[in-house]
Amino acid sequence: MKPATPPSTLWEAIARSGVGALTRELSDAEAVQMTERYGAHNYKPLPVNIVRGDGAVAWDGAGKQYLDCVGAYSAMAHGHLSERVVEAVKDQVDRLSLTSRAFYTSEVALFLKGLAEYCGTDMVCPMNTGAEAVETCIKLARKWAYTVKGVPENQAEIIVCDGNFHGRTTTIVGFSSEPGYKEHFGPFTPGFKSIPFGDADALRRAVTPNTAAFLAEPIQAEGGIIIPDDGYLQEIRSICNNSNVLLIWDEVQTGFCRTGRRFAWQYEDAEPDLMAVGKPLGGGVMPVSAAVGRREVVEVFKPGDHGSTFGGNPLGSVVALTALAEMEIEDFAGRASRLGDRLAKGLLDLDSPHVREVRHRGLLIGMEVMEHVDSYELSHQLLHHGVLTKETRHRTFRFTPPIVIAEDQIDEVIHRVGASLASLTPA
Repeated sequence: MKPATPPSTLWEAIARSGVGALTRELSDAEAVQMTERYGAHNYKPLPVNIVRGDGAVAWDGAGKQYLDCVGAYSAMAHGHLSERVVEAVKDQVDRLSLTSRAFYTSEVALFLKGLAEYCGTDMVCPMNTGAEAVETCIKLARKWAYTVKGVPENQAEIIVCDGNFHGRTTTIVGFSSEPGYKEHFGPFTPGFKSIPFGDADALRRAVTPNTAAFLAEPIQAEGGIIIPDDGYLQEIRSICNNSNVLLIWDEVQTGFCRTGRRFAWQYEDAEPDLMAVGKPLGGGVMPVSAAVGRREVVEVFKPGDHGSTFGGNPLGSVVALTALAEMEIEDFAGRASRLGDRLAKGLLDLDSPHVREVRHRGLLIGMEVMEHVDSYELSHQLLHHGVLTKETRHRTFRFTPPIVIAEDQIDEVIHRVGASLASLTPA
């Protein structure tokens, strides 16, 4: 193995040849070794080094092809290197990339209008990551509670759900029910109350005069593709209406056509007061997120209440607008519904003794395996057969491929998953 470029000459090498030339010189093994040596171990990647992507396909440095069924946890709806999005980036970087929100820009103005119209809401607070969007919703809900609802200062409560996943900040992990997300990271922010997901009566019992909001995912994606019973979303909306409580849907993973609708809440009459969006809004090339909502809620923010240096930058705005346009022009919602049904049915039709259940809505699919299955072995069998996916909670393997994936690629995923299951060590 070649030694890594000495730090004293790294910058000269970059100036001489460019970063691209240096990365192309790294072998897969060198890339893994360098990452493990210099990177914090807050992820445990599968043993594959991805060097190139196109649509729903990715390649490692040895030239092996994989079908990407992780899709950056739903962020790659447009696939790797969408032609429209890449062209928009190239055009914009020749003119303006970043100014901060200290100034007005035409790109941000159009983005705010476009995203509000797409979401069917009034106002937008642009951010970068999904966790930032959720944090923004939390701040908005608390200030609304104090300045509009009349909750006594510092007494506002936000009700959340067991099994939730809303991000990794200390405030957010503080109301997670997963011990691994919380251990050694306290003390945590107070003001949250957790109830079972899918239980509307539990929400009804938990609401108090100090309740500011109910925050939940319409479908728990990271939690194992947990889909609530029909009628739950609408009943939640009704409870919030009757209790003067804000309804906040976290659609960071489920939004932007992933489930066969623009947003998962649209399967029922459950329009939110606030919504966190992100992931595919960045078109697969950069982080773009936002908190969106009703004017009377978002307007509680005054200058200085909240901000983000990169949130609402011209380049990200152009990327997001292009991503939204492609979702509409190419009927991403229809594609996700049709292809999701095809993939879920195909996985079920494998009739594997190793599979307990397949849950799905659109191209948000969870394949839960039996207790006897060695999920580590299955992860590596899938990798061996050229399928990129990872296990999430409840022994569930998540399938969230790019929405641009083709029908024949869906069929190939099914075939490769079948081969992987058949290769498992017998129980």
